[in-house]
Amino acid sequence: MWSPALLGYDFGRGHPMSPVRLKLTMDLARALGLLDASGVRVVGVEPAGDDDLLTVHVATYIAAVRAASDHGKPDPAHGLGTADDPVFAGMHEAAARIVAGSLAGASAVWSGEARHAVNITGGMHHAMPDSASGFCVYNDAGIAIRRLLADGARRVAYVDVDAHHGDGVERIFWDDPRVVTISVHESGRSLFPGTGHAAEIGGPGALGTAVNVALPAGTGDAGWLRAVSAVVPAVLRGFAPDVVVSQHGCDAHASDPLANLRVTVDAQRRVAEILHELAHEVAGGRWLALGGGGYAVVDVVPRAWSHLIAIAGHVSLDPTTALPAAWRADVAERWGRNAPERMTDGATGAFRAWGDGYDPADDVDRAIRATREAAFPHLGLDPQHD
Repeated sequence: MWSPALLGYDFGRGHPMSPVRLKLTMDLARALGLLDASGVRVVGVEPAGDDDLLTVHVATYIAAVRAASDHGKPDPAHGLGTADDPVFAGMHEAAARIVAGSLAGASAVWSGEARHAVNITGGMHHAMPDSASGFCVYNDAGIAIRRLLADGARRVAYVDVDAHHGDGVERIFWDDPRVVTISVHESGRSLFPGTGHAAEIGGPGALGTAVNVALPAGTGDAGWLRAVSAVVPAVLRGFAPDVVVSQHGCDAHASDPLANLRVTVDAQRRVAEILHELAHEVAGGRWLALGGGGYAVVDVVPRAWSHLIAIAGHVSLDPTTALPAAWRADVAERWGRNAPERMTDGATGAFRAWGDGYDPADDVDRAIRATREAAFPHLGLDPQHD
């Protein structure tokens, strides 16, 4: 899902969520030949209508976004006009267009028109039903999941590997046993939004369907991959969703300025591969992949999301591939930066599987165990064994 109109989601100069990251990503994907590969289609969208937005957001909030968009009117009570979410002209249309991209992807996957769909502009996982939060105005992931349920999906799994807890999506489906939300993130003790602890497992009618892995600051590839592999496959296999929706915020990278994890592009690529494999295993291949956070605009975002596009497009992209010279030259000319030379950070992606044993002295292991013990029994899973 892409058109240059999606660059209109722009909080202004100096804001971390610069639309430049999207343009650089799509330019790189095009230069690598990913958008012209057999079976890959690029589809543009118009802004979503209020009927779709109202499946998640309250009418008073949508009206507040329109007022901010049309008249520059801040509304702090609705999270509009804050440092994180400053108002800008066209805000409503820009945010609604992102929603439309995720809706179109969800519909294409559910109908069988496409096996997989990618909306790198999506993944606005902090937006709440009645307020903007954390750079997110409308919650496209939540709205797309609501569409899938309305169209007949019995169960939907949402997997979020952004450095920040996927609090908005979790809140929307807190009491809905048809949706499991899994978030692997830096602990709220050290990072916004301060939530997503292991004991947060869903509402009374949906216990266990909120699954949170809160990792300590400084966690690198080995711990991050161990956490994902110790929780996500077991939950997806046990829950047996009809569709997998995933959020691939790449701000867990060691170079990201807004978080404190130490993950590489290679680990992020491996997690995308794992989710792709699981979508084929448990959901007939039905997979909607979204973007999200990621603020190392040149060094990380274009590479991480180009790998995601390649994986979803079933296009072989060797991690050692050199970045196209023309793309690197453009980055140097426009932004005065030396871009990375290759699609890899040179990491091996090695990690210990959970079945290899629990280390009570390891902070990551304690976080994983807390999650499994809190959520797994409610899902009919054994927290002690895979």
